[in-house]
Amino acid sequence: MAQIMALAVSEPVRVDSRRLGDIVTELGETAAQNVIGLALEQLATALTLADNAIRANNLPEAARQCDLLARLAWQIGLLSLAGVAMDLGFCAERGQAVPIGAVHARLMRVGNRSLTAIWDRSQLA
Repeated sequence: MAQIMALAVSEPVRVDSRRLGDIVTELGETAAQNVIGLALEQLATALTLADNAIRANNLPEAARQCDLLARLAWQIGLLSLAGVAMDLGFCAERGQAVPIGAVHARLMRVGNRSLTAIWDRSQLA
């Protein structure tokens, strides 16, 4: 009888701490927390809208939301999230059905972990 092993899917998220530090230096601690908080809200909304678009097979909207998600993530130093969003947008633009499922699942994992990581860091600042 074959043994079946459950594999936990876990990947580290990359956060550019220097970018976060630059935001705090440029804006001050209070303003930086407000800006980062607003960015987190926009990221969460874009992540949800990208997820909904993929589930509805609305690939042009998915590509648009992934582009927004990538730009927002890059601005606040969420490098992993920006990269995966760009990958999913690329797949959606080209209508590549096979990789969309895998990259979509990865976007949701990385997105949720990235939002948590940046939220935890912004609360410590």
